[in-house]
Amino acid sequence: MSPSAKRTPGKPAKTVGSKTVGSKTVGSKTVGSKAVASKTAAKADRAKKTTKRPAKKAGDATEKKTPAAPRMSADAIRTAFERWRELNPHPTTELIYSTPFELLVAVVLSAQATDVGVNKATRRLFPVANTPAAIAALGVEGLKPYIATIGLFNAKAANVVALCERLIAEHGGEVPRDRAALEALPGVGRKTANVVLNTAFGEPTMAVDTHIFRVANRTGLAPGKDVRAVEEALLKRVPAEFLQDAHHWLILHGRYTCKARKPECGRCPIRDLCRFKDKTPGDGP
Repeated sequence: MSPSAKRTPGKPAKTVGSKTVGSKTVGSKTVGSKAVASKTAAKADRAKKTTKRPAKKAGDATEKKTPAAPRMSADAIRTAFERWRELNPHPTTELIYSTPFELLVAVVLSAQATDVGVNKATRRLFPVANTPAAIAALGVEGLKPYIATIGLFNAKAANVVALCERLIAEHGGEVPRDRAALEALPGVGRKTANVVLNTAFGEPTMAVDTHIFRVANRTGLAPGKDVRAVEEALLKRVPAEFLQDAHHWLILHGRYTCKARKPECGRCPIRDLCRFKDKTPGDGP
């Protein structure tokens, strides 16, 4: 065997015609590090082609697909609330309570639950424990059996007990009449604070839930892209004389008439004022 034909230890040379493979030479082209670099570049190009576009920011699709509804006029808004007041002069929450503390607990329990379901649970709970000290004494495990029929009862039990302990430690066992203090309590957000301030303490607040959000946008009463925007719009657009009870009228209207899937426009007292285009059949007022 000639010296030029010696094999590289561990890498036998293979001869194919006049081209030698294994010594990293095929004709005049070099195979090895350059080929690896070429493959890497090709993969990078493919990756660029398949890279997903950045997701749209929250709200982009909503703003394009759901333009702001035409607004009701100031006169129409006044007329709407005059009609609701005539039909129900003294509206209130459907949650059953006798003290601000009972209302606070009921509202915390009502998140993602019905008022009917909450009332069923509090009918068992409040005769046994209806003060911060009594519920704190029950503890989380002791509270759970009373509210086990309500969704998310494990988390709610923990929040209610922690809320009671905070009321005892920081507020002498009393429910504070202050938004910041209320929202600092476990399980209490802006909507819950608004309900308590309005219903227990007579403050003209607007607790925007899914019903009020729907009614405000669908009717054109106070269109807004989120609950805070709707809340602020309602506080500006609802005449002062109706603000105290507006929250309750709007919830009841959304719950029983202006329903999500199939609004009962045929019996709606403000059908002629509403700016909703796709009204269901009926004459209304």
